[in-house]
Amino acid sequence: MTAVVTGGGTGIGRAVSEALAGLRGPDGAGHPVAVVYSRSADDAAATVAAIRAAGGTAEAFRADVTDDEAVRGLMAAVRDRLGPVSVLVNNAGGTEHIPLDDLEAEDDEVFERLFRLNTLSAWHCARAAAADLRAADDGCVVNVGSASVSSGRGSSVPYVVSKAALSGLTRSLANALAPARVNEVWPGLVLTRWWAGKEEQGRALAANAIVGRETTVDDVAAAVVGLVTSRAITGQTITIDGGQTL
Repeated sequence: MTAVVTGGGTGIGRAVSEALAGLRGPDGAGHPVAVVYSRSADDAAATVAAIRAAGGTAEAFRADVTDDEAVRGLMAAVRDRLGPVSVLVNNAGGTEHIPLDDLEAEDDEVFERLFRLNTLSAWHCARAAAADLRAADDGCVVNVGSASVSSGRGSSVPYVVSKAALSGLTRSLANALAPARVNEVWPGLVLTRWWAGKEEQGRALAANAIVGRETTVDDVAAAVVGLVTSRAITGQTITIDGGQTL
């Protein structure tokens, strides 16, 4: 019943890691969590320490999820140290802030870089964990996409396109990995470290939410937990944005 959370040491990933570690199953225990990171070693260690302090089980694993061979090694290490993977949360991702109308700045290199980070990384992880997920009692994948897909407005054109591709991957994998379930969450504007130095701008945009408050990392984590525990949901997308895109 091990959960793997990529980008699991910061922001949404940390909130998801902590939520899954506390999610009690039939045996009364939470999920052992593999907190996967690329560069944020200190953050991953802090997340592991917090989970352990709360009575959960977690270990940090370093891997470049854009590298297929590295991901296959990651899943083997997780299986060896924590057990077979039953939950995979593909949260690792990134962006580049480029004005949408600056077409010359949005070159092929940016497209390729963000596609590898936001789309291929999820493919690598799902494929490497496929046997475990199919064999689990209720294997589950949750991809962390973006509400920018519905509007076509985001931090850059390549970012929106790479997240749109992730949505297609979600539905295709729901068929390919069955009986394991594959779903997606679309967070709206959440003030994570991506907004460092632009907090006031982010808060102004977040004020458009019709619920009258910002969407938080814990809101996203709650939706992920709901998809993990709802055994009849697959191939679906849930938007978590407080009505920003309505």
